[in-house]
Amino acid sequence: MILIMQIRSLFISLFLFCLGATITRAEQFVLFDVTFTFTQEDALNSKPSQSHYYVRGDMLNAARPKDWTAPVDYRNGTVHVRLEVLEKPAGDQPTTWSVCYIPHKGQNHGYGCIGTGVYKTTGVHEKDLDMTRFWQNDDIIWSQGIKEMHLVLKDDHNLHAHKRPDPEKFFPTKVRMTLIQVSKGSKYDPKQVTELSAAKQK
Repeated sequence: MILIMQIRSLFISLFLFCLGATITRAEQFVLFDVTFTFTQEDALNSKPSQSHYYVRGDMLNAARPKDWTAPVDYRNGTVHVRLEVLEKPAGDQPTTWSVCYIPHKGQNHGYGCIGTGVYKTTGVHEKDLDMTRFWQNDDIIWSQGIKEMHLVLKDDHNLHAHKRPDPEKFFPTKVRMTLIQVSKGSKYDPKQVTELSAAKQK
């Protein structure tokens, strides 16, 4: 009888441990993972806005939540931005990308943008950002979900790259950008990012 009770106690302990591990495992998903070359011609001819690269349709994760507030709260979580700069003109020109969330339904300006941060060289650049602190994040009705994303190439003074007098310092460039959305109370876990979709090539 004592042995049975010990086995039962051990089973319960293992069950609770596994349950706890499941609960504490970060809730996160890849919003998009794109690889593309961006030329000055691309920037000048992108529509409706110049210097924009549009992430739409099957370039976005089809399994992304329709409601970012419930049952899992991504709206008040964080986003992990991974920017891999594969090619860039010589000269170490300070460069950045604005990454804009375009919702199915917005208010006021109707969209909001994060930034990758300024970089000068090729390589991988990563950062975590609070979803409640970026520019115009309150202009998005998060319960209605995200329709598309706009990636905007700029200099370190927020000027669109195509408007610069020296565009040859920005174009052409080739990057891979990946956004991972992490739920409120969780921490980005790179070990979970094992099912990234194949990068879309342009």
